[in-house]
Amino acid sequence: MPPPGLLRNLAWLELLLALPTAAALLLVTAPYGRHIRSGWGPSLPAWLGWMLMEAPAPVAFLLFWLQGEHRGELVPLVWLGMWQAHYLHRAFVWPLGLRRGKGRMLLSVAGMAVAFNVLNGYVNGAWTSGGGARPASWLADPRFLAGAALFAGGLWLNVASDRALRRLRRPGETGYRIPRGGAFEWVSCPNYLGEVVEWTGWAIATWSLPGLAFAVYTAANLVPRALSHHAWYRREFPDYPRGRRAVLPYLL
Repeated sequence: MPPPGLLRNLAWLELLLALPTAAALLLVTAPYGRHIRSGWGPSLPAWLGWMLMEAPAPVAFLLFWLQGEHRGELVPLVWLGMWQAHYLHRAFVWPLGLRRGKGRMLLSVAGMAVAFNVLNGYVNGAWTSGGGARPASWLADPRFLAGAALFAGGLWLNVASDRALRRLRRPGETGYRIPRGGAFEWVSCPNYLGEVVEWTGWAIATWSLPGLAFAVYTAANLVPRALSHHAWYRREFPDYPRGRRAVLPYLL
């Protein structure tokens, strides 16, 4: 197992990376999905890009989690289940359900995501079955209960919103429509809001620096992207709902 000092330093590094990440994404729209453009290098089919960039997260977490001296204990097993519930869906179920159309993903975007997911999987996986492990009584702690509830609610919102977006296009269609119904009545990107809520819940349920670093970085990465999506919708659709916010209902 890695020394606790190394994990702590890497968690701080991840936390510190959040600020320049948010600043960069506020200045330059990330070139993926509807915002993809030339000048950023080669690309690959979107479904394959999703698998390549997300698969390292569950794999790295599991590999480093298995090295922990507490891996057979109840709380680390619960944390493992929470992490894999999100990432097995994100890395395999979601991309395999995408239509095999003309969608592309830049290799540079996928590569940056791979680097982060390996780092993040290492820090959180090693911590949850190593020095961060807690006794079974932690499952009755109010912090775990509140965090697990947030995590479950965020996961549901993320998955449900992604499915709603996928159903917007009829077979053969390639354009975009205004999403309606459910959380889309309040925000343009409830899928992003769900992820932010999820990993905030993870930070509380693990009550850890690695969890906090991941939650902060998630917000730094997804909130600017939600703002870009929201601005795009308003430009493309003159009848876009004026009261709808980007990612936080009534606020942002």
